[in-house]
Amino acid sequence: MRAFLAVDLPEEVVTDLDTFLGPRRESVASRREWRWTRAEHLHLTLAFLPDLDEWREEELIAQGEAFLARRGTTDLRLAGAGSFPDPGAARVLWAGVEESARGTLADWATGLRAVANHVGARVAGTRFRPHVTLARAVGRPHPAGHLLQALDTLRTPVWRADEVLLVASWLGQGPHGTPRYEVRHTWSVGEGAEPA
Repeated sequence: MRAFLAVDLPEEVVTDLDTFLGPRRESVASRREWRWTRAEHLHLTLAFLPDLDEWREEELIAQGEAFLARRGTTDLRLAGAGSFPDPGAARVLWAGVEESARGTLADWATGLRAVANHVGARVAGTRFRPHVTLARAVGRPHPAGHLLQALDTLRTPVWRADEVLLVASWLGQGPHGTPRYEVRHTWSVGEGAEPA
């Protein structure tokens, strides 16, 4: 199955983000250059597993549990914006992430990717850069400098990241041909950590 490990956004952050994005989406809607991420699909990906064998899932859950139990939580907020690969020819628009305990998300991502590899799951992707995907280009890449200026003032409320999700993604099974997500497991972070 196609799956990913992610930090979910709380409802109040999604609502705040949706309110912020509303006028910015409307300002470019007529050009139909961007497909905006549905609110229920907003998340911060730590690891992408393009083809997770279901028989490996139980071991991934057990080893992920052990890893995350020894990690500390962090406070997050979405702040600013950027694009991949660059503003002149963007394929993806994203919101940046600020964390109170700098490096925590990178530690989670590195460790969980190692856990996934250890249980035999293939991990796809490049160097981890914490972000939340806001929109993808329709067709070819598009210049995005004007949008990034408008998105750069983004600042959501702060929330505590204390859970990581294992999510299955079923392509084309959601509304309007979007993916359908199914949360397969939720790990609590820091349950076995020593108090500071």
